[in-house]
Amino acid sequence: MPASFALVDRPSLDDLITYLSRAARVEDGSVRLIATAGVLAAYTAILYPRGLLDDTPTVLGLRTFALAEPQEFDAVVPSRSLLDRLARSASVDPGTSMAIALPHEVGSVTWAGISPPRGGWHAQGTTDAATLELAAHAGIAEIADAVPTGTGEQLVQRARAEVWSRPVDGLEQVPAGAAFAALSLGFLGGDEPVSVFETGTWTRLTSSRGHVLVRRKSWSLRG
Repeated sequence: MPASFALVDRPSLDDLITYLSRAARVEDGSVRLIATAGVLAAYTAILYPRGLLDDTPTVLGLRTFALAEPQEFDAVVPSRSLLDRLARSASVDPGTSMAIALPHEVGSVTWAGISPPRGGWHAQGTTDAATLELAAHAGIAEIADAVPTGTGEQLVQRARAEVWSRPVDGLEQVPAGAAFAALSLGFLGGDEPVSVFETGTWTRLTSSRGHVLVRRKSWSLRG
């Protein structure tokens, strides 16, 4: 694994910091970085099952960034550690993007062992940001009402699984958790349409701001 990587310019560095900061507010854990063909793909987990009986869908965020030099690596690192290093790089020279030292890798990250397909996606039409925002805000409100302060973690996770597993109205293949991810990561913007793709048990929401990837249960009716 290389000791460091560098993005092609300072705006890319700022975008990566913003993306990881938003993801960390939802799930303060790890980020999977895959570098290939001059591109850095940064995967973050927004939702994922915490056990065999947990029906929470696996929902990942994805942003891609051009690298200053072609590299090949696949590493899972702590989000906070990477953010600290990105922030230090940004403070040293505000006009450029410097080399970022990779933190030590972490192990036993269940969602990071799931690799979304890179090809074979089939277009399933588009939806609009308003539809996804409505589903996300409705889910957030329902969970807040159903889970009072002091509720045990198991009950909280059960409520989240139930709410975020439901399909968005008019989008049978898109769980509400995908709408929550798109909103939380800042991938929804005004009147821009959001494209929907599928391959196998995976669904992808794509806008100019990023991608949300959802893995459905292989035994589901759509699997």
